[in-house]
Amino acid sequence: MSNIKERLYKELEIKNKVAIDGVNVDPSIFKHIDLGGEYQEQIHTLFEQDHETHAGFNLPCGYTSPSGLKYSFRWDRKSDYSIEYGNGKYYLTYKENELFPIEFFHRPRYYNLKTSDGTSMSTVATYNQDGAIFVSYSNECALKDKGLDCLFCNINATKDTYAEKQNITWKYPKQIAETVAAAYKEGARHVTISGGFVPERREVDYYIDVAEAIQEYTGLEDFNGTGVIGAPIDLQVIDRYKEAGFRTIAMNLEIWDKNIYKAICPGKSQQCGGWDHWVKALEYGVKVFGYGRVRCGFVAGLEPKKSLLEGVEYMASKGIICLTDAWNPNPGSALEGHRTPEPEWHLDVSLKVYEIFKKAGFTFEQFYDLSPYSNFIVHDIYKIEDELLPVFNSTFAH
Repeated sequence: MSNIKERLYKELEIKNKVAIDGVNVDPSIFKHIDLGGEYQEQIHTLFEQDHETHAGFNLPCGYTSPSGLKYSFRWDRKSDYSIEYGNGKYYLTYKENELFPIEFFHRPRYYNLKTSDGTSMSTVATYNQDGAIFVSYSNECALKDKGLDCLFCNINATKDTYAEKQNITWKYPKQIAETVAAAYKEGARHVTISGGFVPERREVDYYIDVAEAIQEYTGLEDFNGTGVIGAPIDLQVIDRYKEAGFRTIAMNLEIWDKNIYKAICPGKSQQCGGWDHWVKALEYGVKVFGYGRVRCGFVAGLEPKKSLLEGVEYMASKGIICLTDAWNPNPGSALEGHRTPEPEWHLDVSLKVYEIFKKAGFTFEQFYDLSPYSNFIVHDIYKIEDELLPVFNSTFAH
């Protein structure tokens, strides 16, 4: 198996570079596939992840390589990586040299359904592969009104660009519950509920209503839900999310370095009791939800590597799992036009984070249950080391 793992790690270097550099493509080549029919199109419920906006035409969500690694689609016309079409197939290429054929993600069946009030389910919960669905109940952030947006975030810009065109609006508990039930019937098994900042009291009451509705429509007391919230000033509010039926909880600190946090996340810093209180809230979350059932997101690349890894290490020692996805200088954010660190920097972070997780005893399933998407680079390292990819069971592996 060492040979196949070596090949997968070589491909992981490519996937990591494509995640950072994006992929160049002439959108007209998608006329050869039924995008928005058989194949899954992007729906911008929260963030634009492509390196330029494209209101008016669809792009795919992502694609799978022959090894089974899944790639998110991030359009960038300056990238040396590109997708080409020939002989009835699509290929990933680098500087015009073919790397391997790709298969675009298939569209889930529930995307064709509507909620009882006529809302398209595809705009209520996006399908993030491997049974994970993502609900963005709100596609705007209240921090904008005070001029306190996180500088890396483009939630409000995304709304301005796409909301009207893609019919993205506020989600109601019943809409969410009907959509989650339809997705679960199709095989989904984890839901993340997230969105922009709303006042704390309104947030907890809303999340409880959503949880109760999901329980009613799915018939599941434990529906494997992650509630993504702002750190509450009253820590005992966290108990209410557990009582409501969420299996896991997430509070995204974003940055470990206190001074950089204050500058980059002014709203979070001012409205959630500051950095120290946010860390206390995460630690309190472990008391309520349990070891490996609390998540903190960091935006990897906004602070020195040493500082970021110190944060991951500290959190892991407390039973908190960190997401360390690479910072993408999203269009419409205050940091648009800036550069994220080199791909090698990000790959090194992912390898070191995996080692921290293994030392803490975190399993792939725990990481899956806390992630909005199970194909980040650290997930892939788990899949390679634990031999979870289908390629390990194929003739290709022998």
